[in-house]
Amino acid sequence: MSLQHKPVLLEETIKYLDPKSGENFIDCTLGGGGHARIILEKTASSGKLLAIDLDIKAIEIAKEDLKEFSSRVIYINDNFSNLENIAKVSGLNKFEGILLDLGLSSIELDDPNRGFSFKKNAFLDMRFGSGGKTASDVLNTYKESELARIFKEYGEERYSKQIAKEIVSFRGKEKITTTSQLVSIIELVYKNKPRPKIHIATKVFQALRIEVNDELNNLKKVLPIASNLLNKGGRIVVISFHSLEDRIVKEYFKQESRDCLCPPNVPVCRCNHKASLKILTKKIIQPSEQEIKYNPRSRSAKLRAAQKI
Repeated sequence: MSLQHKPVLLEETIKYLDPKSGENFIDCTLGGGGHARIILEKTASSGKLLAIDLDIKAIEIAKEDLKEFSSRVIYINDNFSNLENIAKVSGLNKFEGILLDLGLSSIELDDPNRGFSFKKNAFLDMRFGSGGKTASDVLNTYKESELARIFKEYGEERYSKQIAKEIVSFRGKEKITTTSQLVSIIELVYKNKPRPKIHIATKVFQALRIEVNDELNNLKKVLPIASNLLNKGGRIVVISFHSLEDRIVKEYFKQESRDCLCPPNVPVCRCNHKASLKILTKKIIQPSEQEIKYNPRSRSAKLRAAQKI
C-alpha cells in the first residue's frame, strides 16, 4: 500500500460492514484505500463502491492502488457532508454499507508540506481540500478567547488560555506561518510545567485541524444522510479518534435506536419519532495491543456500528 498506509481496525470494520457479492457500499473517507480494497474484494464481481475523499492526492493514490477494481469504483473528490448530492450524482441508489473513518491518513500526516504534523517543519495549512482558511489564518486572525476555546474544546488542552495568550503576543511581532513556530510557542508555555506522556503540541495541532476542516459539524450533518441512504439491514460503521467525535456518533446511534424522544415527564408520545437503527456495538471497539504495536497511530481509534431497521 502506498506510503505504508495501514487501515485501522480493518478486521473489525469488515466484520460489522459484512460486505457480500454484488452489494453496493460507500467509503466516505477513502484515504489510502485499505478498507476499500477489502470491501471491493468481498463484493466482487458486480458490487459498486462510491469512494469519497476531500483530498485529491488521496484519490489519485487510491486510483493507482485500486486500479484492478476501476470498473466498480466511482471516485468523488468532495466533502462527505455533501453525501446526499454525491449519491444522487453517482447514479447509485440504496447501499448495504457505509464507512466513515475519521482519522488522518498517512497520505496527509506524512506529507511534509501539509502542516498536519509537528514533527516536520512546514507551512501551517492543515486543510483536507484546497479551499477555505488555513491553520495559519486561524492563528493569525482569531481572537485570543476564540483560540483558547478551540484548544480547550477540541484539543482538551490544559493550558489553552496560556497558549492562546502566547500566540497573540508572538503574532504581534511576527506572523505565524510554520509548524516550528507554533511548537516553539507551545514550548514557552510548557517550559516550567510537567510534561504529558504525549508530545506537548499534539492537542493544539489536533484542535486546529478540527477547526480548519469543521470536522464536528460535518460529522453531525452526514450521519442522518448516511442512515437514509442505507437499505433495510444495511450497516454503518464509524471509526473516530477524538472523544467529541465519538460522543456525536454515540448520541446519534442512541437517538435513532429509540421510538420516542419525548421528555420523561410527557405521558403520551408527541414526537412520533420511530427508531431507524439497531446498535450493533454495545461498547466501543478499540484496537488490540497487537494492532497498536504494529500501528501506533491506531491507539485512540474507537469503532461504533449500527444497522438500518
